[in-house]
Amino acid sequence: MDSTKDRVEGTRATVIEIIGRTGSRGGITQVKVQLVGQQRTLIRNVMGPVRKGDTLELMECEREARRLR
Repeated sequence: MDSTKDRVEGTRATVIEIIGRTGSRGGITQVKVQLVGQQRTLIRNVMGPVRKGDTLELMECEREARRLR
């Protein structure tokens, strides 16, 4: 089965800053990302390992995560 037919194109973003860890067990990392080709920056929650300079593919880029307290 060819999974490339079902692939949905997302918006690429580069991690520019690690803000902190959140979630009940610390499994979520809150990061500031900059959309590739744009000057716009967003705060997003990311599951799994992530570091500064990584490129993420966002399924949607309109919503922004709430800031950590």
